[in-house]
Amino acid sequence: MKINFKNLTVQVLTAIVIGVLVGHFFPSFGTELKVLGDAFIKMIKMVIAPIIFFTIVIGIAGMGDMKKIGRIGGKALLYFEIVTTFALAIGLLVVSLIKPGAGLDISALGKGDVSKYTEAATESHGFVDYLIDIIPDSFVGALVNGEMLPVLFIAVLFGLALARLGEKGKPILQLFEKISEVFFGIVNMIMKFSPVAAFGAMSYTIGKFGLSSLLSLGQLMAAVYITMILFVVLVLGTIAKMYGFNIFSFLKYIKDEILLVLGTSSSESALPNLMKKLEQYGASKPVVGLVVPTGYSFNLDGTSIYLSMATLFIAQAFGVDLSLWQIITILGILMLTSKGAAGITGSGFVTLAATLAALPGQPIPVEGMALLLGVDRFMSEARAITNLIGNSVATVVIAKSEGEFEPKDV
Repeated sequence: MKINFKNLTVQVLTAIVIGVLVGHFFPSFGTELKVLGDAFIKMIKMVIAPIIFFTIVIGIAGMGDMKKIGRIGGKALLYFEIVTTFALAIGLLVVSLIKPGAGLDISALGKGDVSKYTEAATESHGFVDYLIDIIPDSFVGALVNGEMLPVLFIAVLFGLALARLGEKGKPILQLFEKISEVFFGIVNMIMKFSPVAAFGAMSYTIGKFGLSSLLSLGQLMAAVYITMILFVVLVLGTIAKMYGFNIFSFLKYIKDEILLVLGTSSSESALPNLMKKLEQYGASKPVVGLVVPTGYSFNLDGTSIYLSMATLFIAQAFGVDLSLWQIITILGILMLTSKGAAGITGSGFVTLAATLAALPGQPIPVEGMALLLGVDRFMSEARAITNLIGNSVATVVIAKSEGEFEPKDV
């Protein structure tokens, strides 16, 4: 069979393999290639805020019917809460059964560069603070800073106000649609750099941590990967079957985006192309424009699984015996803190610090996060991919439930 090296999937997959080899055999050189992945992520983040703003505004204003907007938004948020809570519970259950942290030698534990993450633990992370952080200091400031939740907030307000204008708002809506096309054109240009980015990111990861680093905490990594695979196949697979589509066929359809996330460890890198793919799959543009960006803040299934498993892993490593009530408390706190995690590398680590700090009495030491430093990068790929798949399935489910889905030959 002839391999088509012009295909983006083949290019990214080849780049990942070459990156692993370069990182393993030339680790010093491999670590210097981190800049390639960082540059790509920065370029994607450069356009994420305006793309999210315009797609949500277009999605809401395009629906016109305020009741329909509220129904779809409410249904999406309810779905997100149910599924992510399920993900959190599965993570807690699996790590409680396997106990990967039990008996781990922590005598040589060093804080390393964990301090930059534990700084998050010194800040306030209460429910009121969480709500206040959603409101940006200024309308433009949200777009300038590129913070997901504030951008969602102003986009929803703008979209609702534009929808209320009716026919008078149509010229603005048409202008926004044209501007949105320009930004997606920019994304298409950036995506040509994705194989190089995947090569650089994988070279850095293997060069810095080495293949051998996977062995020391292999049990936790295996537990996390197995849990996420089971979640996708069993939980999301069951949901997909209930709504008339096959999870494996669907994964094959979005394989390019999955491979891109695998190479860059960032689910945001695939967001623009994913939205176009879901529209081509059959979901209506308004639903895609509303559900996908919202899901990137409120439907982080992979991050939820990681946070719950990492929290109990650290507790097991330090011999902290948690009561059932404490575990339920952890679940409740994670239901809040997991919603603010972005889809980029490292955000899960910061959120974990916030979670540990928010526990009553702080029974689990935040410094225990240093145990995860060596393998967090590898697990970030798994959680980013799971986040991507979870949001894709959610969009199709919401579209089908609203009669906003037209099957297409894909």
